[in-house]
Amino acid sequence: MTRIRPTRDQALVLLQEYTENPSLLAHAFAVEAAMRYMARKHGADEDQWGIVGLIHDLDYERYPEAHCQQVKRILDEHGWPEEYSRAALAHGWGICTDVEPVSLLEKTLYAVDELTGFIAACALVRPSRSVGDLQVKSVLKKWKQASFAAGVNRGVIERGAAMLGVPLEELIADVIAALREVHERLGL
Repeated sequence: MTRIRPTRDQALVLLQEYTENPSLLAHAFAVEAAMRYMARKHGADEDQWGIVGLIHDLDYERYPEAHCQQVKRILDEHGWPEEYSRAALAHGWGICTDVEPVSLLEKTLYAVDELTGFIAACALVRPSRSVGDLQVKSVLKKWKQASFAAGVNRGVIERGAAMLGVPLEELIADVIAALREVHERLGL
């Protein structure tokens, strides 16, 4: 099969084919923004990283019991390059796959995926309901409260920061900055 270099428009079509839930779509856009921001920071391919962020949970709504297991098949059927499906698989390392993040792209996706949701939750409990005035120290304060955003796996985020060789505070600051760039689209 001939492999294509997917465009954002192709990624959006695929995302909308497999995802209808507005919260899941917002999460995809948040992860896309974080990945684009991090690609710029590392001098990487912003379009590739953003597209991977956009489609990383492609199978989640339709195949929740097999999350990360169907995304490779879906992307292969559409002729997508292996590095896209491998990154989507690696973001579930230790949770729903045994594919360990190896490349900088994979490690970054692993690190920012859960963090985007945690930061959005932190923003939504602020009087402003915005990332515009959200500070790292506020996120760290909520981080210590196990009952706050209890579904977020903080261990995954911490392992991701360690994989990237950055302090958690720096990763949080980067994701806040990324979400500020798309705050209107996310309602933050």
